[in-house]
Amino acid sequence: MGVGILFRVAAFLATVFFISHLILTDAALEELDGLLPNGNFEEAPSPSNLKKTVIIGRYSLPKWEIHGMVEYISGGPQPGGMVFAVPHGTRAVRLGNEASISQLISVKPGTLYSLTFSASRTCAQDEILRVSVPPLTGELPLQTLYSSDGGDTYAWGFRPNSSIARLTFHNPGIQEDPACGPLLDAVAIKELSPPLPTRVNLVRNGGFEEGPIIFKNSSSGVLLPPKQEDLTSPLPGWIVESLKAVKYIDARHFAVPSGLAAVELVAGRESAIAQVIRTVPNKMYILAFKVGDAKNSCHGSMLVEAFAGKQTLKVPFESKGLGGFKAASLKFTAVGETTRITFFSSFYHTKANDPASLCGPVIDEVMVFPTK
Repeated sequence: MGVGILFRVAAFLATVFFISHLILTDAALEELDGLLPNGNFEEAPSPSNLKKTVIIGRYSLPKWEIHGMVEYISGGPQPGGMVFAVPHGTRAVRLGNEASISQLISVKPGTLYSLTFSASRTCAQDEILRVSVPPLTGELPLQTLYSSDGGDTYAWGFRPNSSIARLTFHNPGIQEDPACGPLLDAVAIKELSPPLPTRVNLVRNGGFEEGPIIFKNSSSGVLLPPKQEDLTSPLPGWIVESLKAVKYIDARHFAVPSGLAAVELVAGRESAIAQVIRTVPNKMYILAFKVGDAKNSCHGSMLVEAFAGKQTLKVPFESKGLGGFKAASLKFTAVGETTRITFFSSFYHTKANDPASLCGPVIDEVMVFPTK
């Protein structure tokens, strides 16, 4: 009898341990938010492989391969009076002149992926972060600070051509101060499923529900670079057709008109999104969408311009930065088998409580359907 009781107790404890392990594993995976191995750089090099902040040794940064002068940085005040923002944890890396870090990632050839990562400049000089996953390479200029704390988060889209790809972040610049260079933090990856048009909506991903990872602890949104810097958009179906980035925002941290995500046009006429849809020549269609503000203290008289074929619509929205939206629609006649729809903000805006942070109107629930 005693042996049977002990056996049942042992079995019960094993079951509890197994269930607890599953719960902890699921919690850990949820907390990771798609981070690459040591993607937040919290796993530190051995103290013997650090010379002050400089990492010594090609493989000394766990899970990464480094070339050139790469520094291991703690967030906060630095020697010399500078302050580095590390928004996702406490550690980051800084890439010196011609320095790079890379990691091999397992992917599906031809599949669309997005990277999400925090990147910011550390000096007043122009800095560039080059991102590459063969066969694609993009260069992100970091001189424009979209948020005043310097903790901008970017997304970058790519389609790999092999099952094992090398992701590389590289500082191609030669700065007067060799200690200058971009700060990199929290690198995550997501496989994307590009939505298709439907009978009721010819726009792909019109609600912006499919997009890059937005970190759970981030309240700044994710910047989507223009097509000149990223030929493969991290926002399926859409082209960032502008000189500067647009911002991908989520309902967890912002007011969005509908669903879980939306796009904020943060750089006036330099911040635009577009999509080319299939249409029937001479057939009439309606372009419908919603315009609002993100409830992020972005205030003032906003004006969104929408284009569909040869037709244009200007939609004013008076924002107090407290959320809210309005619906708008535009009737147009298709002139070809494809029609380009485009949205941009006519004005530039900053936050009422933070004049150094760029912001703008929100676009959501974009639809195109034929008139009856």
